Amino acid sequence: MYLSRFLSLHTLWVTVSSVIQHYTSAWGHYDVCKTQIYTDEGKFWDYTACQPEAIDMMKYVKVSLDPPDITCGNPPETFCGMGNPYMCNECDAAIDELAHPPELMFDAEGRYPSTYWQSTTWKGYPQPLLVNITLYWNKTIELTDNIVITFESGRPDLMILEKSLDYGRTWQPYQYYATDCLNAFNMEPKTVRDLSQQTVLEIICTEEYSMGYMANSKILHFEIKDRFAFFAGPRLHNMASLYGQLDTTKNLRDFFTVTDLRIRLLRPATGEIYVDPQHLTRYFYAISDIKVIGRCKCNLHATGCREENKKLLCECEHNTTGPDCGKCKKNYQGRPWSAGSYLPIPKGTANICMPSISSIGTNVCDNELQICQNGGTCHNNVRCQCPAAYTGVLCEKRSCEMDPDGCSQSSAQGAISLPRVILLLPLIAPLGLSGFLIF
Repeated sequence: MYLSRFLSLHTLWVTVSSVIQHYTSAWGHYDVCKTQIYTDEGKFWDYTACQPEAIDMMKYVKVSLDPPDITCGNPPETFCGMGNPYMCNECDAAIDELAHPPELMFDAEGRYPSTYWQSTTWKGYPQPLLVNITLYWNKTIELTDNIVITFESGRPDLMILEKSLDYGRTWQPYQYYATDCLNAFNMEPKTVRDLSQQTVLEIICTEEYSMGYMANSKILHFEIKDRFAFFAGPRLHNMASLYGQLDTTKNLRDFFTVTDLRIRLLRPATGEIYVDPQHLTRYFYAISDIKVIGRCKCNLHATGCREENKKLLCECEHNTTGPDCGKCKKNYQGRPWSAGSYLPIPKGTANICMPSISSIGTNVCDNELQICQNGGTCHNNVRCQCPAAYTGVLCEKRSCEMDPDGCSQSSAQGAISLPRVILLLPLIAPLGLSGFLIF
C-alpha cells in the first residue's frame, strides 16, 4: 500500500513539476539570443529576444556634485548631532579618517564605522542649502528594482529625484519628497499604493520618507517593483503580463529607462518647523549608501554588457551593433532596424537585422550567417521554406502579423494556465513545493 501511495505521489510530483517548469519558462528568461537546433534537414539557428541580467549598477556609476565645493572638510569644520547640538565631530578632507568624499556614497558595504559622503553645514542660512548629486553611466539602463538611498544624517525635509533619458541634456521629475507636499510643491501627498495601472506613470509627492530622525528612519525609496506589481501581481508572478505591457506601451518602457539620475537636495533635515540659527552645525546632508539595480538596455539584442574604455557597451547579437544594439551592422540593412520583442512569451521575437540585397547576391540562406529562422529550412541557398506559423525571407516574421487582427499575446505560447497549477498545489503541499519568482 505504501509503495502504491509513493508511486502515486511521485507521478503527481512529476506532473506538477513539468507543469511548473513549463509555466515558469512561459514567463521568459530571455537569457539566450540564439540556439542551434539540429533536424533531419541539418542544423539551423533559432533566434530569440534576449537581454542582460540585472546587476548592481553602482559598480559602474560616475558621480558629480553641484556646487562642486559642497563636500565638507575643505576647510575643516565642525558638525553636530540633530538630537544633541553639543555632540560634535570634525570633517577634514586632509585626514582620511575624517574625510567624507562623494565616492563613499557607494563604497563597500558592511564597514564599521559606516562610511558616508557629507555636505558642508548650513552656515549660509537663511540662504537655502542646495545640492545636486548626479549619477551617470554613459549608457542607457533599465531599472529592475527599487532605488534606495540611505542617509547618515536625517532624511531631507525637501528633495526631488529626477531622471534623464538623453545623458543629462534634459531632466524630468521621478518623485517629490517633502514633510509637507502641499506647502512645498503644491501637490497632494500620495504613496505608490494610491496608484493603479491607469495612473502608474503619475509623478507623485510623498511624505512617507521625510519624517523621522531615528536610526531606523534613514532610508528613502523610489519604488520600482511596486509599480511592476500593478501588472505582474503582488509577488511578481505574472511577468508575462508585465512584459506584454512593456512591449506594447512605449511610455511605460521609457518610465523605467534612464541614462542619468539626479538627487536634488533642497532642505536638510531640521526635526522642527523652525531652524535654530544658534546651532547651524546640526543641519547638513550625509548619504552612506545608494542602490540602483538594473540592466544595460540592449533593445533585446544582447545578453551581456561589458565595460570598455570606462564605458558600458552591449555585446550585440542578431547582426546589430552600437552601444545599445540600436542599429544594423554594415551589409545587414536589408530592412529597417527594429528592437526585439518580448512577445510571444516565452522566447519573444528577435527581429534580427537582415542581409542587404547587395550582400546576398543569389544566396538567400546558408549554413553559417544567413540561416533560416524559427524552424525554416534552406533549399539550394536560394529560399527558406518556412513552417506554417512563420513567413519572411528568413522565416523571421510570424504569419499572424499579416492578419488584420494581428498576433494575440497568447499566440504560439501554449502555456498552461496558472489556475491549473494552483489547483494541484494543495495535493503536493507535503512534498515541500515552494513559491518561485522570476525577473
